Amino acid sequence: MKFKNLLSALALTVLAGGLTVCATEITPEGQRLAETLDSMHVERLWLAGHQVNWRTGEPTGKAFADKAGHTHCSAFAAAAAEKLGIYLLHPPEHSATLLANAQEDWLRSSGAMQGWHAVVSPIQARELANEGELVIVICKNPDKTRPGHVAIVRPSLWSDQKVLLEGPEITQAGLINHTSTSTKEGFKNHPGAFENGQLMYFAHAISWSKLEQLDTAADRSAQ
Repeated sequence: MKFKNLLSALALTVLAGGLTVCATEITPEGQRLAETLDSMHVERLWLAGHQVNWRTGEPTGKAFADKAGHTHCSAFAAAAAEKLGIYLLHPPEHSATLLANAQEDWLRSSGAMQGWHAVVSPIQARELANEGELVIVICKNPDKTRPGHVAIVRPSLWSDQKVLLEGPEITQAGLINHTSTSTKEGFKNHPGAFENGQLMYFAHAISWSKLEQLDTAADRSAQ
């Protein structure tokens, strides 16, 4: 959900009062989410300019036919979701080209049927991530011929003030991959997206017990 007016009002209130409000604590589930994101090593995989396996981020060895700065934000987001037992639109259901734009359309139209729900503010996005839900921040490019961008909100102890001014802490692939950066920094190559409230947040609960069962079954089959 767009939050431009809410963001502006809260930011002014915080700045005027000099108030710094701390985040709630990161739950054990939130810590597991952070560890899962860290384990994907996004800063050395899903690298811009390389054709990659969307699930692993490993380069395929194939070259792009053009010189455009191809990035893999949407592939990384989909791979992280799959690792957590969640479906987010991905190849081959949609080409890797302009996938972030298609993911926002899909989240708006079909996401609820797959367990996704809209998040009303960046602070709620941080809180849900802290509780161990998968939260993404996404922006569809107004120019349908150009890519949008998507990132994953990290569990974080950033203050409310920092989140209002810079957006939640995120993990992303892009022109520069970051295990940790701000939403404002991560979306800086999409002028106006952060400042003009064009970002949307969506969240999905993670079944950690189901993931544990799958891990246990995998370990037994490997023995």
